[in-house]
This record gives sequence, structure tokens and C-alpha cells, in this order.
Amino acid sequence: MTQATLRHSPLAGPGAATAGIVAASVCFGLVPLFARELQAAGMADAAIAFYRYAFSTLVLLPFLPRARAKRGPAAIMVGTGVLMSLGWLGYLDALRTLPVASAGVIYMSYPLFALLLGWLLAGAAVGWRGWLAGAMILGGAALLAEGGGLAGAGPLALLKALAAPLTFGLGIVILSSFMHGLTAPERMVCTTLGAVLGMAPLLMATPVAGFLPASEAGWLMIAGLGLATALIPQMLYVSAAPRVGPGRAAAAGSVELPTMLAIGALAFGEVLGPREIASAALVLAAILTAPAVRPGAPGLTGRKRLFGL
Repeated sequence: MTQATLRHSPLAGPGAATAGIVAASVCFGLVPLFARELQAAGMADAAIAFYRYAFSTLVLLPFLPRARAKRGPAAIMVGTGVLMSLGWLGYLDALRTLPVASAGVIYMSYPLFALLLGWLLAGAAVGWRGWLAGAMILGGAALLAEGGGLAGAGPLALLKALAAPLTFGLGIVILSSFMHGLTAPERMVCTTLGAVLGMAPLLMATPVAGFLPASEAGWLMIAGLGLATALIPQMLYVSAAPRVGPGRAAAAGSVELPTMLAIGALAFGEVLGPREIASAALVLAAILTAPAVRPGAPGLTGRKRLFGL
């Protein structure tokens, strides 16, 4: 987004921008509602991920970078999108095998991975707030595991679930540290295009019944997934976040987890016990405590470490 666009946006004021981030995060939290319905209808996880990102890619395709100077960063963002789509498959697998609350708590542990990867790849200082946030996330995960919140799932299921926050955290580091030459729409289209490309080989091995919905209701669910949980909230978030800064954006965005908990309880009849609530509270506190990922020398230290430039 350009500065002129931001000035004339209806989200230009900090109050309206904060409300926009809250609305976007609630939409992101609706993913389990659409995903589980599509899974119950027999749709493969790769197809669900493909459709979610395909809507955004089609709409944003005119913003695909074409200038020679932007091809390198664009290729990196496409590769990041491939990794993030594979991680999102882990989240969908978690929604199949774990309660929504448990899958949500694991998914929202991404600040820990963003801080650690920012430290390793971009030279970002973690500080006491970062380590405290990491300890809170680990404490929340330990509460969940000890209380049976993993629903008897084995280590492999847990590793698959962790793929989502790991790749999401990596995406945050790359976006914040290495992509200063791309505009927000350009970053978005490159990421979603990478996600679509990442799912393409898996779709080739997916039976038609697992790819194409069998009813109009299925197509409506796909449209809802692509629009209500991806394109619309992404545009809202990208427009609003620059107006409030990383601290308030993280605070407002943390409503995604309570939305997931509400979906699990109201839509799927899952019981929220004291351990689940305490675990979610620790993760929310970690999100509010964690500092923004900021490398010491933006666009330089991280590039040298990660890409040898």
C-alpha cells in the first residue's frame, strides 16, 4: 500500500484501524468452521489449501512484480509461499485429529518461532520480553499436553501441527527483514501464488472426488473459505496494520485464538476445560508480550546470513 492510499483509507484513524485488525483476525479464526465442513464432505487437505489461496491469487495477480529489480525478492516470496502452504497442511491435519482449541493453541505459537528464526536468520535481538513470551508458549503447550488436550495424538501428529507455526514464523521473518523492495500487494500475491504452486503437485495425486465438491453447498463453503478467511481479512490487515504499529497489531490480532475456541465449542460441541483456557491465556499473553521482529540492520544482516548476498 502506498502512503497516499493509506491516507485516504477508511481505516486511516488508529481506532478504525484497530477495529479492522480485530475484524480481520476474527475472520482468520473462522478457518476451522469451513475447513472441518469441507473435510467432512471428503475434500482433501491439499484441495482445501489450494482453494483458500487461489481466490487471493486471482484477485491480486495484476500486482505480480514484473520489474527486473524485483524478480529476486519476488522469487523469495514465492518460495516462502510454498513453505507456508505446506505448513498450513499441518494445521489442516491438526484440525482432523485434534480438538479445535488444541490445534488453535499450537497454531498461535508462531511468535516463538518468529523470534527464534529472527534471531538466527536476521540477527534480531530477542531480549527478555522475547524469552518470556517463549516460556509462556512452552508453558501453554505443556499444560495442553499434560491435560490430554492432544486427544491421544502421537508425536507425529504433534510434529505435523507444529509445521504451521514454524512456517508462519519463517514467513514473518522474511517479510519483515528481507522484502523491503516489494509493496504489500506484491508481497501478498507472491506468497499466495507460491502457496498455489506448492499445492499443485499434491493435487495431481488427489482423486477428483477429493478435489471437486459434490454439491452447491460445497462450492459455497469454498467461496466462504477463500473470501472470508483469506482475501478479505488479508486486505483489511494489510491496510490497517501500518496505521497502528506492531504492538497494537499483535494485541488486536490475538482475538484469532478466542475465535477458534468459540468455534470449537459452539460449532463442534467441544468442551473447554480449565487447562484449555489456561493454555490459551498463556499463548495470548505471549503474543502481547513478544516484541516485534526487527533486525539490527534491516535488509542487510539477514540477507547476508540467509541468501549470501
